[in-house]
Amino acid sequence: MKAIVLEHPGDPTALQLQEIAKPSPRSGWVLIKIKAFGLNRSEMFTRQGHSPGVQLPRVLGIECVGTVEAAPDTPFQPGQKVAAIMGGMGRAFNGSYAEYTCVPQACVFPIETHLDWAVLGAVPEMFQTAYGSLISGLGVQAGQTLLIRGGTSSVGIAATHLAKELGLTVIATTRNPSKAAALEANGVDRVVIDDGAIAPAIHQHFPNGVDRVLELVGTTTLLDSLQCATPGGIVCMTGILGNAWTLNNFSPMDAIPHTVRLTVYTGESKDLSVEHLQRFIEGVQAGQNRVNIDRIFRLDEIVEAHRYMESNQAKGKLVVLVDKS
Repeated sequence: MKAIVLEHPGDPTALQLQEIAKPSPRSGWVLIKIKAFGLNRSEMFTRQGHSPGVQLPRVLGIECVGTVEAAPDTPFQPGQKVAAIMGGMGRAFNGSYAEYTCVPQACVFPIETHLDWAVLGAVPEMFQTAYGSLISGLGVQAGQTLLIRGGTSSVGIAATHLAKELGLTVIATTRNPSKAAALEANGVDRVVIDDGAIAPAIHQHFPNGVDRVLELVGTTTLLDSLQCATPGGIVCMTGILGNAWTLNNFSPMDAIPHTVRLTVYTGESKDLSVEHLQRFIEGVQAGQNRVNIDRIFRLDEIVEAHRYMESNQAKGKLVVLVDKS
């Protein structure tokens, strides 16, 4: 089969299109013929060499959609449409940057839909991360205010939509004023241009701060995000869009305001139910839920796709279409 193999860390050209053996499923594993997959920044970090736990060579890719090729000793049937999410994909074993992938059945979700594969390919990880962050990480409730730091990311866009459905007021940030209109079109109630220190602007409109903060930029803005929360509020760090993994000279007693809680969301496929994923997909199909795709690439355009992801130009999800049929 064709696959994109990372043999050593490097720039996007380190991703090499190769012919490798098609995997064979053992008991309890599912062989998936991949139709499409979304790109994720965690894959970019691995390609850059920031995932020391990943042994190379490796086929990257933490999500995909496609059809079941074979699935011994599982409830899945050949030809069935499925999504696969995380669980070691592209890290502990070869992932979705290929024509086929073989994954544990716990990572696989049956889906029923007539959506185009490219649209469907944008959904799994984006929805799982947004849903898990809001429900498990932040415990959001109707009537609360939610600040999304990094609102133009694919997860930020999905989180906005979910939060509005749940009855929250959403404030979202972008560093680029030209992206403000896109945020408003997605349902954001107030857009804040992020200069790295937005706490004064937040308190100008919300004197006591906001109830919940979804931190998608990461450690580069985390300290400022903590200052945006109201007493008793929660800040959940989910993303690392700022490309910085650590926080130097962190003093919790000084950095975390009184009674504000700081948590992280690094969820897995177990945090998502078949029912929730299917309901969201049905909403997309009915035009009620919005999936914002910025660009669609082919498998042999993976180098260009990673360059584009690394340039931070995208205003939505990036998808790679492997098989149109």
